[in-house]
Amino acid sequence: MPLDRAGLGTQVTELFRSRITDGTWPVGSKIPTEPELVEWSGAGRNTVREAISSLVQAGILRREQGRGTFVVSTSDLRSSVSRRVAATSRRDSLELRLALDAASARIAATRRTEADAERLVTLLRERNAAWTGHDLHERVRADSALHRAVVEATHNPLLGDVYEGLLEVFEEVQLHDVAGETDDLAQLHADLVDAIVAGDPERAADVMAALLQPMINGI
Repeated sequence: MPLDRAGLGTQVTELFRSRITDGTWPVGSKIPTEPELVEWSGAGRNTVREAISSLVQAGILRREQGRGTFVVSTSDLRSSVSRRVAATSRRDSLELRLALDAASARIAATRRTEADAERLVTLLRERNAAWTGHDLHERVRADSALHRAVVEATHNPLLGDVYEGLLEVFEEVQLHDVAGETDDLAQLHADLVDAIVAGDPERAADVMAALLQPMINGI
């Protein structure tokens, strides 16, 4: 695409960023090589390098020696929040999660669509199934998928970005919480989904608090 000479570096940076946010370069993927980007963007090699460096510094891209440059996040907000929370204590992380999850549950109960409700019910079943095996990472994945779906049911993209930036940290904190032989939180998760599907925001927030507050109290 043609680019104006003024502010060229900013334009190229935003051009690359748009490929990340629209999913052309998804998280985890390797972006095109520098010569390919030069040819595609019509910008000079130095401008392309500056644009990539800007996105690396923002935490959106990561260079790996001998392998290339990979997408690690879709937004500056998501990556900066993730880095900040990774340096905090378990208590701080859980308290932040409680604040976000309770607010998300309350909003989701008022905004969820029928498709959201069906997805929550499906993910609840998948979460229950994960506890029939002994793979802790699969349990965390299934639990995170359900909580992420609650956030997505708010239809608030900013809230979604913040939550995604925190999710990896939340999952690390959670690993030892899913190690039991039985799922002691199964009924509360069922109650959570029921409250959101029923459109009861206060009950949804209360159930989320009942899920997370005991973990904080136990520290």
